[in-house]
Amino acid sequence: MSGAGGGVRAVRAYLRSRGRARAGLLDRYVAGFGLAMLAAVLGQPLSTVLQGLAGAADPARMGAGTALLALALAGFLAAARAAGPVMLPAADASWLLPSPLNRRHLLGRTARVLAVVAVAAGLLLGLGLIAVLGAPDQLVWRLLGALALGVSATAGGMALAVLGQASQSWQVWLTSAMVALLVVAVVTVSGQLRTVLAVAASAPLPAVAVAASVATALSALLVRQAWASLDRIPTRTLVTASTRAGRVANAAVGLDPDALTWIAEDNHWRARKLRSRPWPSLPAPLALAWHDWRRVGRRPGRLAVMFAMSALPAVLAQAGGAPVTLGAAVLAGSLAVAAVSVSGARRDSDNPALSRLIGVGRRPALAARAVLPMLLSGAWATVGLAGLSVSGVLPGAWLFGPLVAPALAAGALRMARRSPVDHSMPVIDTPGGAIPTGPLRWAFTGVDLAGLGCLPAVAALLSPPGPPGGFLAAQAAAGALVLVGYVVRSRE
Repeated sequence: MSGAGGGVRAVRAYLRSRGRARAGLLDRYVAGFGLAMLAAVLGQPLSTVLQGLAGAADPARMGAGTALLALALAGFLAAARAAGPVMLPAADASWLLPSPLNRRHLLGRTARVLAVVAVAAGLLLGLGLIAVLGAPDQLVWRLLGALALGVSATAGGMALAVLGQASQSWQVWLTSAMVALLVVAVVTVSGQLRTVLAVAASAPLPAVAVAASVATALSALLVRQAWASLDRIPTRTLVTASTRAGRVANAAVGLDPDALTWIAEDNHWRARKLRSRPWPSLPAPLALAWHDWRRVGRRPGRLAVMFAMSALPAVLAQAGGAPVTLGAAVLAGSLAVAAVSVSGARRDSDNPALSRLIGVGRRPALAARAVLPMLLSGAWATVGLAGLSVSGVLPGAWLFGPLVAPALAAGALRMARRSPVDHSMPVIDTPGGAIPTGPLRWAFTGVDLAGLGCLPAVAALLSPPGPPGGFLAAQAAAGALVLVGYVVRSRE
């Protein structure tokens, strides 16, 4: 049974016979008709987008666009490594994985799913590549070459992630690839590769064909190695990835995004040994909040990555982003940084009985826990807006960085203390489809408070250049009022 795929097929056929009925002709017709309708709906917008790609691209924006593509590919590789990527359903991982069935054929279905994901991501990456480099002539052939390069990059990256799951040495290669992509992003933003990008944009079609062929051959080699390594992946690794995927799937089906963050936190701290250190002599509220400071300080790598991402608004500005997009990127990034430092408030909200046993009032505890997100979000916003000021897009905008910090801290605390998604709330019927208000209300809880407190800064970013004194004073008052009002109105 372990020597061929017949055993796996026989077992799966037996399980299907005991489970739900197989898809009939009507089911296939409905699926095909749905795909045809989707192609008909997306055909016209997609053709319009493709026609807009014809012509030479702006050389001044090639560096920023290439950096964004490199960051997107690096994020794809990081997500693939974090997901597993090879995994099985919980039942298969518990019953079929320890059996003597052929491991490669047992994981074949997962490998096909990974291939589909890699191809879809590669097509998007190829469209982004042709949008960045442009198509001075022969749009169809250059588009095909860009799509081939994109699919080769994502398929090869997914194969590297699979190989890294089977061998630690390949894990080093995957990490090196992500580091190389980050270096490429930094170098292209600095303008050092402007000549190389210009040459690549105007390369003749034979050179594009050779590059696509080489990339395809290398990707096919990696995919073949990954397929051969499926039977060498340790069982413990597969079970861990399958268990994690099952928890994520349950949280996604139940529309409980909070569970996803707890899963990530638990997976990070479960296998780590922490050294005990004496607690500093601080007043009661600050001593309670010191837990958040220690938690953030124990993950310096994540903190460094978050602050490295503060250069993203400047990259978007160099790529031609609108002021609305740039302001939204700064506020979203600052709010995300503030949200990762309020785990203590989340613990207090999930277990109010334990927080009452500590003997610190709700308002003093919230005020003490607001210090760290206020510092982190203010620093991130200042650096991000300083990049926009240096690039000349929003001169003097960095002054708003420290002033929006109280509002962002209040929004992060409100996000940490929100209740789970209420699926009993009504559904709004709109021309675009039905919208469940429960998940929508959950998603905007905290974001609304941060947006309200940052209204003067948003108005200053969108208004014509002028003296920012009035906007600065209004932002300072709005941020302080939002944070103080939220802390005072919190229930004991």
